[in-house]
Amino acid sequence: MEDVLLKCAVVDDSSLQRLSIVKLIKDHPSLKLVAEYNNAIETKNGLLDTEVDLIFLDIEMPILSGFDLLDDLPNKPQIIFVTGKTKYAFKAFDYDAVDYLHKPISKERFLNAVSKAINLYRLKHEGVPVEDDNYIFVKSNLKNRKVFLNKLKYIEALGDYVKFVTEKDSFVVLATMKSFESQLPSNKFLRIHKSYIVNLDKIERYNSRNIEIDKQQIPLSRHKKSNLIEALAANQ
Repeated sequence: MEDVLLKCAVVDDSSLQRLSIVKLIKDHPSLKLVAEYNNAIETKNGLLDTEVDLIFLDIEMPILSGFDLLDDLPNKPQIIFVTGKTKYAFKAFDYDAVDYLHKPISKERFLNAVSKAINLYRLKHEGVPVEDDNYIFVKSNLKNRKVFLNKLKYIEALGDYVKFVTEKDSFVVLATMKSFESQLPSNKFLRIHKSYIVNLDKIERYNSRNIEIDKQQIPLSRHKKSNLIEALAANQ
């Protein structure tokens, strides 16, 4: 398979912040820096003549914010938000951001975000699905049933039972949430409520009280909200 090379732009009103991101981009073999901008207006004009696949975008900038810029762009490339504030994470999720990086950026988080962008690019342009054959066995009706984790939407506690909801069906087993919580990869699944463990990849939207998976509203505990934001940001 041919290596992916994403054309990147950096948008930040701080020259020092741009410099730090530029260095990370230049050190990455799958990224090519094609433009730097110090405000949203300059970016909007520059993108008329410059094709980019991925923008590393600051949010708080003079005159127009990063969100304002995206509202004005007719054709949106992939976006990785880079900001010093965590309060915009909820809104960033509504813009289908690839990731949300908090300044100062660690190399590990940067590489994680870029990996997501590459996977999405391949899926869109090359039709290459992200392979995920991880699974667990669940004992149901005296038989061990294989449950593929990429098909599992969420798990719900029902007294002494646990309900598994997948893309195809749902079923109930006699077990505890705790017994399955330890089996599920922590970078893909999160317990957002005493009665719910959800697949982070299946979350379509959320607010301070609920998350939504396939139009199903699932309660979000107040003390789990910050965990959810962090997990979504780091989720591969």
